[in-house]
Amino acid sequence: MPDAPTPPVSFSTFLVSLASSALAHLGEVSNPAATPVDIALARQTMELIDMLAEKTKGNLDEDEASLMGALQKELRERYEARIANPRR
Repeated sequence: MPDAPTPPVSFSTFLVSLASSALAHLGEVSNPAATPVDIALARQTMELIDMLAEKTKGNLDEDEASLMGALQKELRERYEARIANPRR
């Protein structure tokens, strides 16, 4: 059976991949056994996204900038919730 085609790599798919990694380390995935919760790695990935936001400011198209902001906001909220309630 041939592999399913993957979407082309773009800045947006790269951001979504980073955000997915952060969410997995926060324990926010449907299969928590796949990736152990690691708040430090989640925070590091979030900082990487923040650094990319700073370095690419003014160079992103409207959709990329919107995605970046939405991912940063969502990850911050989930990070803060995890810190406030580490056993959930």
